Amino acid sequence: MTALTLSTAAAPGLRADAIVIGVAKDTASKSQGLVVAPGAEAVDKAYDGRLAGVLETLGASGAEGEVTKLPAPSGFKAPIVVAVGLGARPEKDASFDAEALRRAAGVAARTLAGAKKAAFALPLTEAADAGAVGEGVLLGAYSFDAYKEKGGAKAKNGKAPLAEAVLLGGKPRDKAYKAAVERAAAVAEELNRARDLVNTPPNDLNPEAFAAVAQAAAKEHGIKVQVLDEKALTKGGYGGILGVGAGSAAGPRLVKLSYTSSKATKSLAFVGKGITYDSGGISLKPAGHNETMKCDMAGAAAVFAAVVAAARLGLEVNVTGWLALAENMPSGSATRPGDVLRMYSGKTVEVLNTDAEGRLVLADALWAASQEKPDAIIDVATLTGAMMLALGSRTYGVMANDDAFRAAVHEAAEEVGEPAWPMPLPEHLRKGMDSATADIANMGERMGGGLVAGLFLREFVGEGIAWAHLDIAGPAFNEGGPFGYTPKGGTGTAVRTLVRVAELTAAGDLG
Repeated sequence: MTALTLSTAAAPGLRADAIVIGVAKDTASKSQGLVVAPGAEAVDKAYDGRLAGVLETLGASGAEGEVTKLPAPSGFKAPIVVAVGLGARPEKDASFDAEALRRAAGVAARTLAGAKKAAFALPLTEAADAGAVGEGVLLGAYSFDAYKEKGGAKAKNGKAPLAEAVLLGGKPRDKAYKAAVERAAAVAEELNRARDLVNTPPNDLNPEAFAAVAQAAAKEHGIKVQVLDEKALTKGGYGGILGVGAGSAAGPRLVKLSYTSSKATKSLAFVGKGITYDSGGISLKPAGHNETMKCDMAGAAAVFAAVVAAARLGLEVNVTGWLALAENMPSGSATRPGDVLRMYSGKTVEVLNTDAEGRLVLADALWAASQEKPDAIIDVATLTGAMMLALGSRTYGVMANDDAFRAAVHEAAEEVGEPAWPMPLPEHLRKGMDSATADIANMGERMGGGLVAGLFLREFVGEGIAWAHLDIAGPAFNEGGPFGYTPKGGTGTAVRTLVRVAELTAAGDLG
């Protein structure tokens, strides 16, 4: 991981490989020109106040994500200045928002792969800004190279990730600034761990291997862990998880992670879909839809990372994570379309499509979580292609059994920079899952399929418990090029939302 430090040093005298500054579009002026963002005053002064003009000559516009490099002025100990676009300049007296800072820092960190040290002279008007820049740096510098031929940190285009980032304008002795950077490091490190899990090939990350990773992390951070294997799942009657995992040589697991605080007055349960590979089972996916299905455990990865982050931050709230892990494969022992599974809740489900498997493992885990009567439950899953059709590849859907709770979760997501959108649970769609054979079918109407899946999950949430469902099918895995602090591949979507919900719950400020 990139090291983060705070410094009050002046940019000209700092030994580094680069000085990072922010530039923005001055949309309020008639010229619509470029402006140098606060934090870079010393750099601008060294260019005799003409830095904006020089950058414009080089083609810079201040657009978000744009990077322009130029030689550092005479007398600077860093050889280059890296100007990164922040987008539109805020209105008078307003600060750049946290997400703009995160994205700019992420772009710069990725651009500076191979550098040992970079100084970030971005706008820091308060401690939260330092946290945003630090988070952006750590997320943007992420690289997954474990399987490259050369291996290790130098596998990415022959360059190691940025080794150290110095946040200029930060106050190293200020408790608020130190806390903001420490929080950024804890959240980003665990989010990057989730990315690693999503990116790991399924031949190396089956349910048993995932459970072992969770056990090791739990031991390191003082989290209680319980792992139910096939024998324990059978004894407990977890028909959904067992049914999905029946076709694989790698047996399913249900992992329970419990972080407790002696000062907690509230409790949360996070439930994650952990299909370590999804072939579709007997309802086999068509060609072209299998290649990225190692990411179908992204929900469980997010839940795992969020619980560990909560423990590292010492949040005053009890958080339990449930990882419903299985591999969905076709074989002679696999569940067939038409089979009926008896779930952990006792409810029976007619399986009409074995590729609608995520809701089956989640149903068992949701009911298990409900038995402990937490104040709220949030499940996270790469659940439906329908949600991608509705919201695209960068926004996830939020459904809930309580409008106020849905609004609170959505607000938390937007606050941390994870695009989300509240979705309804129309009651008329429930009838489509009626079964002549069982209590409910795992499929309903095709139109509104993401909402149908949410309605199915709602059936397995205990009475009186606030519940939200995050369908992260779109943003969990980025098949395109990197942008902002988001890499190609696993993204770690929903980790920051879950952590923020836990923080707000601990403070009594959720909703």
